[in-house]
Amino acid sequence: MDKRWAEGHTNAIQLHAELQALGYRGSYQIISDYLRPRRRRRIRVVPPAPPGVRRVAGWMMRHPERLGDEERERFAVVLAHCPELKALHAHVRGFAEILQSRSGQHLKDWVAATRTADLPRLHAFATGLEKDWDAVVQGLSTRWNSGPVEGRVNHIKMIKRQMFGRAKLPLLRKRVLLTAAQGGHPHPLCP
Repeated sequence: MDKRWAEGHTNAIQLHAELQALGYRGSYQIISDYLRPRRRRRIRVVPPAPPGVRRVAGWMMRHPERLGDEERERFAVVLAHCPELKALHAHVRGFAEILQSRSGQHLKDWVAATRTADLPRLHAFATGLEKDWDAVVQGLSTRWNSGPVEGRVNHIKMIKRQMFGRAKLPLLRKRVLLTAAQGGHPHPLCP
């Protein structure tokens, strides 16, 4: 039985059946008890699961200095195993640099570099940027943006969703004006 175990046959039921065919008259429980210590020694340490798509995307989108040591190491292993992901990461970091430094004048060079890479999704992103080129370059070059206005619009939409089916424009108007007077919070008890 030790020979069969060494060959990789570890199923006690199968080993018991083979022994019975050779004339063994003992019970299955004896075989199972005999194999139990061997099974405990064979417990394999399972390596950690590879990181999921969302985790890798999160590592890619964060500034490298904001990654912990373990995250940085795991990300480096992922990049080492996938050259396409490594190329994508280089382009994402390049775009992030343009965004952070507000150097929209370098966007044309970045788009040209992405066209040389074999990354179809990145090509689609670059094509989307080109559709409204002047606005994108302006947005990446100046400190002015429509963030506060967009935030206010989203806030009004949230208030409207809260009132769904309850009232029309007059109540919406009163609630929007009330929240604006309270500093933007939809309810007096909200922090």
